[in-house]
Amino acid sequence: MSEHRTILPEMTGAYELELEGEAATQRLGRALAGILRAGDLVALWGDLGMGKSTLARALIQERLSLSGRPPEDVPSPTFTLVQTYEAGDLSLAHFDLYRIADPAEIYELGLEEALEEGAALIEWPGNLEELLPHERLDILLEPGRKGRRAFLKGTGDWAARLAAVKNEM
Repeated sequence: MSEHRTILPEMTGAYELELEGEAATQRLGRALAGILRAGDLVALWGDLGMGKSTLARALIQERLSLSGRPPEDVPSPTFTLVQTYEAGDLSLAHFDLYRIADPAEIYELGLEEALEEGAALIEWPGNLEELLPHERLDILLEPGRKGRRAFLKGTGDWAARLAAVKNEM
């Protein structure tokens, strides 16, 4: 198993949400599904048990639903390292990088191809170190007053797109 890298993104000016329970984390994932598009990278930060997989699973299931696909199981890619889903016109790649030993392994796992063909969700993005693309949406999940807090901050046009998420939460 790789050493867990704890470097977090700069979240000054991030949009903050209180997530009261798993249902709120799922609601955030569903809201993000509607604004996701090809080339997007969503980096999911937070310790074990903070809801990264829950958020990713809800986002993927909602995007599959929006594309008219029937519900399907969305397992965590803890051991496979990446799972890919076809959601209509958007391919989604879900990466779990907790166990990678070398950041360069991301090339073998196909991150570049995933972003060319669709969008990518990455759990444990800190394990990519300097190979983590700059253009992305960072979501930091941490303990909150009544459950979890989520901090969302993106580069490029993410700020404008996150307005839709704020309205749904």
